[in-house]
Amino acid sequence: MSTVKTLVAVEVKTGWPLFQLDVNNAFLYGDLVEEVYMRLPPGLSVSSPPSSSPLVCKLQKSLYGLRQASRGSGDSLVTIAVYVDDIVLTGTDLHEITALKVFLHQKKFINDLLKEFHCDVCTPIVCPLELNEKLKASVGEPFPNPKVYRNLIRKFNFFTLTRPDLSFAVQHLSQFMQKPCVPHTKSALHLLRYLSGTSDPGIFLNNSSYFSVQVYCDSDWGSCPDSRRSVTSFCILLGGSLVCWKSKKQLVISLSSAEAEYRSLSK
Repeated sequence: MSTVKTLVAVEVKTGWPLFQLDVNNAFLYGDLVEEVYMRLPPGLSVSSPPSSSPLVCKLQKSLYGLRQASRGSGDSLVTIAVYVDDIVLTGTDLHEITALKVFLHQKKFINDLLKEFHCDVCTPIVCPLELNEKLKASVGEPFPNPKVYRNLIRKFNFFTLTRPDLSFAVQHLSQFMQKPCVPHTKSALHLLRYLSGTSDPGIFLNNSSYFSVQVYCDSDWGSCPDSRRSVTSFCILLGGSLVCWKSKKQLVISLSSAEAEYRSLSK
């Protein structure tokens, strides 16, 4: 998703149109600059005078197997981001460009989740987690329906694609998906209440023309009460547009706050 968000940020800055599409038999759509001929395919019978040479076909479009098949045609710049069978496309083809900015959000999905858990009318709060909250793996009674907790956390993870403010809280709650307890579920519902008052925010991608890359990172020190590992967070901006961010627990224990910061920087 970082690649997709980077491409969308480029689209906003350049004013290029943005499309999402799937391609079938892509090589068959390219126009040929050269004159290319091929033998008649098996099964195609065309009568020709006995004295003439065997008939051939003059290609109007590219075919699989041609050396130039993958090149396509045209002088337009096209940028494509592909993930499995999904594609995001931007380029210089259209004459009228009206989009000056893009704001990515998931308001509809958040509202649907709030209704699913009957939190659409709850009192909003202003912080994703309780102040100084540090949950442990084994605390309180086991939650009777772990699948509900796992489903909720998976949806929270989806929201982090456009909500950097959720990254730390979701990272914290994701640790307990195997055996969630009642306090973990209460914290997840706390995050739902936060979302009920903040369903509108998302990512703002500005249309400035510069493409400088800025990277910021930070780390706490030994905040996990179970493992004493530190938590690293980072974000990457392309020309002032936020395109990548993450919050994750470090793989090893840092012996000092300086070591935790260096590990954060190295990642």
